[in-house]
Amino acid sequence: MSDMQVNRAATSAASSWQSQSAAQASSQEREKEDPSFNLYEMMKDAREKAEATREKFNSIKPKPRYGDAPMEAYSRLARAKRPSEVNAAAGYARRQIIRLQSAKRTDPDNAKRIQAAINQLQKAVQRAGKKNRDLNREKLEQARQKKLIQEKRSREARRQKQELLRKQAMRRIRESGYLREAEVDNRMQAHIAAVDMELREQAQKLGASIQPSMETVARQYAAESAALSAPEPSVGGEINLQA
Repeated sequence: MSDMQVNRAATSAASSWQSQSAAQASSQEREKEDPSFNLYEMMKDAREKAEATREKFNSIKPKPRYGDAPMEAYSRLARAKRPSEVNAAAGYARRQIIRLQSAKRTDPDNAKRIQAAINQLQKAVQRAGKKNRDLNREKLEQARQKKLIQEKRSREARRQKQELLRKQAMRRIRESGYLREAEVDNRMQAHIAAVDMELREQAQKLGASIQPSMETVARQYAAESAALSAPEPSVGGEINLQA
């Protein structure tokens, strides 16, 4: 390396050190002149770190899907063909009710949405009981139809079969309606939750705009501290030097 390059590198390093020293001295001088500067910077840094941590947590945290439980319960109920399967669907709904009741205590921000899901699951339990009664009646009608066939009462047997098929079709339509009802309610609750969250954010921003800034609070705190620590003026008459 030539002497010129060495001198150039040395000059650059010296200039960088001088600029850093000047910036540090300027910061120290500002802290001396303004006692609230250090406190304000600490508060600002803490706020920025808290906001960064909150944003990171919200991005990692999965969004709760409370409306999925009622739809799954109704889907299982619609697929059930035997009383044992209906009872299994009702048991699933009961377990989800217990889970959501616990979630309601730990997630108050979504309390309304959770309660809506609980209401749908409670309906699913009641409708499971109705389906069990329908299946038992259908089983009795099938047995009656077989008996009519054995007695060679074909016309009555055909009429009995047609009536049974009609009731089964109506029951399937009704059960698919339950699932659509849960889907519509889930979308509506999601929309309501989004509106509530937007209103809360607007209220927080409005409150922050009304409250004094952190810099103002820091300056007031420093001023009050300086006033309290200042020495009290001496009390007494002036000394007359011309006696």
